[in-house]
Amino acid sequence: MAEKRLCVLGSTGSIGTQCLDVATRSGYTVYALAASRNISLLEAQIRRFRPALAAVADEAAAADLAVRVADTPTRVLPGRQGVLQVAAAGCEVVLNALVGVAGLEPTLLALSAGSDIALANKETLVTAGELVMKTAAELGRRILPVDSEHSAIFQCLQGSRREDLASLVLTASGGPFRGWSRDRLRGVTPAQALAHPNWSMGRKISIDSATMMNKGLEVIEAVHLFGVTPEQVQVVVHPESVVHSLVEWQDGAMIGQLSLPDMRLAIQYALTYPARQPSPVAPLKLPQVARLTFEQPDRTAFGCLAAAEEALRRGGLTPAALNGANEEAVALFLEEKIHFLQIEELVRRVLESPFGEPVTSVEQVLQADRAARELVRRQFS
Repeated sequence: MAEKRLCVLGSTGSIGTQCLDVATRSGYTVYALAASRNISLLEAQIRRFRPALAAVADEAAAADLAVRVADTPTRVLPGRQGVLQVAAAGCEVVLNALVGVAGLEPTLLALSAGSDIALANKETLVTAGELVMKTAAELGRRILPVDSEHSAIFQCLQGSRREDLASLVLTASGGPFRGWSRDRLRGVTPAQALAHPNWSMGRKISIDSATMMNKGLEVIEAVHLFGVTPEQVQVVVHPESVVHSLVEWQDGAMIGQLSLPDMRLAIQYALTYPARQPSPVAPLKLPQVARLTFEQPDRTAFGCLAAAEEALRRGGLTPAALNGANEEAVALFLEEKIHFLQIEELVRRVLESPFGEPVTSVEQVLQADRAARELVRRQFS
């Protein structure tokens, strides 16, 4: 394939570093990078890939990085505006692996600049799915999923008639606390919640996996990404994390995508679609898997999943508010200011507030996000 320019937002995180591992073998030139504050790793990436641009959201860290890489041709852009400038640089593909609602505006700017989006920032579609998908359609740009579950569905849909679709089946590992009772979950520590049995992920998404909020956010994302109704999205717990998701058709046939739990396959497919290339991921050996198990999620013990599904049904700004409340509550848990089950309790308080207004602008989404965060913080002021 012809070489293309790639921008990686969140380049020092788990998805970003894995993306850079597969980017050059997939025919890309790394043109721009952006990170929050890990400038030691970002410096190493700059020296390896020699991008034209690099942005650091933390302005003091950006100033430090500029001194460190003064001997390279890379131009360092500071602050939030620097990240937005990198996103709008006009690369053929922007991989958005930023954490949280901070990924929304860069996605829209990248689309407007003519970029396709390899999307790992689920909050983009959770908070403003209709707006983002409409913008992409109007501009003729593609949004290619990087989450393993949505990549699996995207792959399973290829070559089939959409009108024959019955449902999407998102698989969930169950996280580190699968099978735990609600009472047992009350004493969970951040260290326990960060120890995912199958995947290596960032801190925030690891906590979301432990609460199953991550799967709830993925349900919301799937509705927008694939144009289905909430009723057409199912969730099943699959602890082996080999079947990454499935599609069910109206004749009862189910098609699933199977591979080892390694994000590089999904990342590479987003970068090379519709082509497939040899992968750095080891091939799946079915006899070694031995068994694949599936079970219903426990929405009583893991109420964040149910809360996200309720937010989806209410629509409007409710998912954006839910996401903001969850981000704030997860931060409080990681700081050991609340216990594990209080994450769900704080999120549900936001659901009691009126956030049903339709989404029409980014600023409206950000206002709902701020209001939800303030509602959570007021509980601890």
